[in-house]
Amino acid sequence: MAILERDDKNAIAHLRMNAPDRLNALSDEMLAALQQQIDALKEDRSIKAVILSGAGKAFCAGHDIRQMTAGRAADDGGRAYFDSLFSRCTQVMLGLQRLPQPVIAQVHGIATAAGCQLVASCDLAIAAEDCRFGVNGVNIGLFCSTPMVALSRNIPRKHAFELLTTGEFMSAPRAAELGLINRAVPADQLEAETRSMAEKIAAKLGAAVKIGKEAYYQQLQMPIEEAYAYTSQVIVENLMQPDTAEGMAAFLEKRTPDWEKS
Repeated sequence: MAILERDDKNAIAHLRMNAPDRLNALSDEMLAALQQQIDALKEDRSIKAVILSGAGKAFCAGHDIRQMTAGRAADDGGRAYFDSLFSRCTQVMLGLQRLPQPVIAQVHGIATAAGCQLVASCDLAIAAEDCRFGVNGVNIGLFCSTPMVALSRNIPRKHAFELLTTGEFMSAPRAAELGLINRAVPADQLEAETRSMAEKIAAKLGAAVKIGKEAYYQQLQMPIEEAYAYTSQVIVENLMQPDTAEGMAAFLEKRTPDWEKS
């Protein structure tokens, strides 16, 4: 359901959603598989960058509508199932953000509803130029409230609200313009471009990137003075790392740092 491919030489993991017949919908099984892999990656210090992609003709079409409809058969009309479903989905989205490694979405085909949320929850994203994005649950009478959380933290609010209320698709070039993705590239270059970004990140000191990723999301929630106070402590802790001292020495001596695997 979710396949993890490791490139230990370059410290990169490729997490691929593998339900192409269902457009990699976030079914109960897919969410469980993703959570399992996220939990494992969180403890894996040998991996420094993660690529998230989907098998088949689409990245992810959102929640599994058939499963959601079947959940209504319960005595409570599905309320308990829906509560559980969105709680589990939230944990996957937050889990990506809380991984020590940067996560790059490699997006093709479509990324709709919770699939668009998945892209917005990744730290970085590269998409094929012909890819389309949408939070179009409103078209079937279901406002994409949970995808809205991630989307509205990626793109300007009026553009986010337009997508949420019209149910229209957004092109990859427009998604890049608004900031949902880093860039749109020709489809035949998507894998190479994503891989290139992952390799650049994985070549950096993993401990520094881990410190920086956590601080990045923490400071976004703070008033500016509090953010400076917090990040001043973070950068001091970073400076106390032995490998950071080695990196600074290497810079002054015009040589490649001799870093430990951290």
